[in-house]
Amino acid sequence: MIIDDEEKLRSLLSRIIRLEGMTVLEADTLKAGNKLLDKEDIDVVLCDVKLPDGNGVDFVRDLKTRHPQAEAILLTAYGNIADGVTAMKNGAFDYITKGDDNDKIIPLLSRALEKVQLQKRVSLLEQQVGKRYTFDAILGHSPLIAEAIVMARKVAPTEATVLLLGETGTGKEVFAQAIHHASKRVNKPFIALNCSAFSKELLESELFGHKAGSFTSATRDKKGLIEEANLGTLFLDEIGEMHIDLQAKLLRVLETSEFIKVGDTRPTRVNVRIIAATNRELQQEVDEGRFRDDLYYRLNVFTIYLPSLRDRKKDIPAIAEFYLRIFSGKGNKRIDSMSKEFLDRLQQHEWKGNIRELKNIIERAVILSDGPQLTLDSLPTELQVSGTRSTGPLSAFDLASVEKLHIQRVLNHTRGNKTEAARLLNIGLTTLYRKIEEYKLSYEA
Repeated sequence: MIIDDEEKLRSLLSRIIRLEGMTVLEADTLKAGNKLLDKEDIDVVLCDVKLPDGNGVDFVRDLKTRHPQAEAILLTAYGNIADGVTAMKNGAFDYITKGDDNDKIIPLLSRALEKVQLQKRVSLLEQQVGKRYTFDAILGHSPLIAEAIVMARKVAPTEATVLLLGETGTGKEVFAQAIHHASKRVNKPFIALNCSAFSKELLESELFGHKAGSFTSATRDKKGLIEEANLGTLFLDEIGEMHIDLQAKLLRVLETSEFIKVGDTRPTRVNVRIIAATNRELQQEVDEGRFRDDLYYRLNVFTIYLPSLRDRKKDIPAIAEFYLRIFSGKGNKRIDSMSKEFLDRLQQHEWKGNIRELKNIIERAVILSDGPQLTLDSLPTELQVSGTRSTGPLSAFDLASVEKLHIQRVLNHTRGNKTEAARLLNIGLTTLYRKIEEYKLSYEA
């Protein structure tokens, strides 16, 4: 949009800019310009400094307040350093002199438009990321998952410690992210740590940090994740795997909001919310002496149970469709549906690996599929063949899983005749028996 009370200059600039393929709106006063801004999606404003109803330098400040993504280029008949400095402080993209700088206008507009488009893309990505971590992003409407979401929504705005319980792959980190993003700490760090991924010594250093010289390789001070998460949320996954000696240090953080770094003598104070998760039965761990009862009671302020996928099978089609859209998009494939047989087998499976296992299966199916629909043939053999029993979560790609599923399929084909199965597999009968024992295979009539 061009705001200038000189009609001839305004018309000339409009023609030049339209020749570059841009849409141009015109206004002769700030009042008229503001009306257009309220009605139209304007990216860049070319505005005269001296106008009948106001000053362009002041207008820039108002523009950036009301339309922060729009950019303003000020035009003046007489260059004034003080006005130029104020305009830039107010958020102007640039400040140029009429006549002397006419050749700069198109390049300036192009750069200003690039900046606006970049800001719009960043804003869109931020919205997408924000939505990804909200409760609305949790798929499913079955009573059990709905109850878990209601509980999580209630505790999110509080400062309470939360304990998430559920099998592997049920979405505990997704819930932790949603709780953080619905809390007052949303603009502060969310840091996740899997306690089972480190030895006791490494986990202590990762969590609490260390001072230089506290051990051989500690050449400089290091912040721990508890300190990095200050004012935000620390998500401790697989808390049941934490060594009992470290549990005492974590308990101190929960009770006093302070801890002592490895090799330090003075405490460090923090303000951090803890969300913990485990697939273990913590009460049993306490009874057997592997988990501190005082830490358990401190973590167990607000507990949310996440249901397994086999307990909410009605949600499987929606979750499968969600991952179908993701992986078909990533693979640049046009797959828009799943056959009834495909969905039936998904709902019949036990899903020991829960949503994570289902995600892997859909990714594999998309890779294998050549048509517009996922069919039974794109499922692993164990899901294709009826009468098989899942002994654990399916791994979609590793060689051992493929071998296991193929042998199971042949056993079903031969109705448990191991001699015939060995012949078809072109392996020795002894090898077949070894594989059956190794993979814990069986045949069910």
